[in-house]
Amino acid sequence: MKRLFLIILFFVSMISFGQTKSELEKERQQIQQQIKQLNKSLSKSNSDKQSVLERVNTINQRISVAERLVRLNNKESNLLTREINANAQAIDKLRTQIKELKASYSVMVVDAYKSKSQQNRIMFLLSSENFKQAFKRLEYMKQFAIHRKDQALEIQEQTKTIQDLNAKLFDQRKAKEEILKKNRARLKKLNSDKIVEQELISTILKSENKYKREIKSKQAEISKIDKLINKLILNAIAEENKKVGGSSSSRFKMTPEATLLGNKFEDNKGKLSWPVVSGFVSRPYGERSHAIVKTVKTTSQGVRIKTEENANARAVYDGEVSQVHIIPKTNLYIVFLRHGQYLSVYKNISQLSVKKGDKVKRNEFIGTIGKDITDGTTTLGFYIYKNDKTQNPAHWIYKM
Repeated sequence: MKRLFLIILFFVSMISFGQTKSELEKERQQIQQQIKQLNKSLSKSNSDKQSVLERVNTINQRISVAERLVRLNNKESNLLTREINANAQAIDKLRTQIKELKASYSVMVVDAYKSKSQQNRIMFLLSSENFKQAFKRLEYMKQFAIHRKDQALEIQEQTKTIQDLNAKLFDQRKAKEEILKKNRARLKKLNSDKIVEQELISTILKSENKYKREIKSKQAEISKIDKLINKLILNAIAEENKKVGGSSSSRFKMTPEATLLGNKFEDNKGKLSWPVVSGFVSRPYGERSHAIVKTVKTTSQGVRIKTEENANARAVYDGEVSQVHIIPKTNLYIVFLRHGQYLSVYKNISQLSVKKGDKVKRNEFIGTIGKDITDGTTTLGFYIYKNDKTQNPAHWIYKM
């Protein structure tokens, strides 16, 4: 029973570790994809001689993402340390049990040797007082032989388990050293990026007024489209409610089907798909001081996600295309997907893959992402609304 309990405990802990490692690996792949995209974006911004502000922003994002990777590597290193300790403890317990088994087995071997002759076994049976006692002695002899055989097998199995655990320990220690090595290289690169960033910031601060005007100009363009999206959503709510007998201009009148879909959408908070296959958030949700020119505030009702050229936007969850609108004076579209009382909004779509009224599934492509009018980069504007109220997409999208 002790051995069974130990094995169950060991494998339960390994399953738990395995699940955590799986989650870490998924996050690592996402971060590495973001770093890859950031490197591409930085390379392009240098070759296209884009604004110093854009280059600093990209470097700042790369530093932030790289720091996340360092923290993740440290988590994995700590996890491996716990696994190594658990395995070492399991090996110590198994060795103690093997020692006890061998001692018990030795006693049985000696006893078996003393009574090994056929004559001794027969005399043992014939000396029984009655048939019942003789039968019990025969059963005892059989059980004794089986038990001795089982103990020999158990010693073999536990010896094999120790050998396997020792091999696993070797691999785990090797993996941990590899992670620490990668972290040292990553930290070195981080320091290099920080030096470049500080040099560029110094350049910006020398002409602060010029960059203030650039930031404010871009903010004005973003705010103009944000206001347009708000207006379109209010109009859509009023129009939809008029059809189903509702009077509110700020909340959808819900059908049972819409309520069910909205509840499912809500249940997936923090687990929704990214609206792009690969990319990184270049501007987060909400109001904040500019990362470089601190005296200027920027605001966004959604997030801006930079991605690669000709990338597709995809639905973050099942829904219906409720609206498609072109951005004035551009050839770019805004697509609205309705999920009950929730809306996900995709801005800067250059080529549509859907039309109003289409039902879409999670991760289904809704169109090709075009160049943003403020900086010429391939950028998706992404928003989430509950009725007419904005939501922070980072609270809804997995690991945003």
